[in-house]
Amino acid sequence: MVRIVYVEHDGARHEVDAESGMSLMEAAVKNGVASIEGECGGALACATCHVHIAEEWRALTGEASEDELEMLEFAIDPDARSRLGCQIKVTDEMDGLTVFTPVSQR
Repeated sequence: MVRIVYVEHDGARHEVDAESGMSLMEAAVKNGVASIEGECGGALACATCHVHIAEEWRALTGEASEDELEMLEFAIDPDARSRLGCQIKVTDEMDGLTVFTPVSQR
């Protein structure tokens, strides 16, 4: 299992165990991280799994595709750290990854 840490805007931390191959959105929803909604189930049709990825993790999480960047236009306050959790697949190398959730997904 890979340990992923979700930090909400108010500082609340959720450390979850994720299986390699699942998305950050799936891991959050499966483990009750309320600030990640994942309304479309990972179909890249909403922005309710918007997360911020710190610079030190971006090489492992990769870059957003053009489709993802277009969907991020619907997210609340996207910035250079923004990604959709449904588009990031967990790998063993991501053990300890910390992601930050925005104030709101809507």
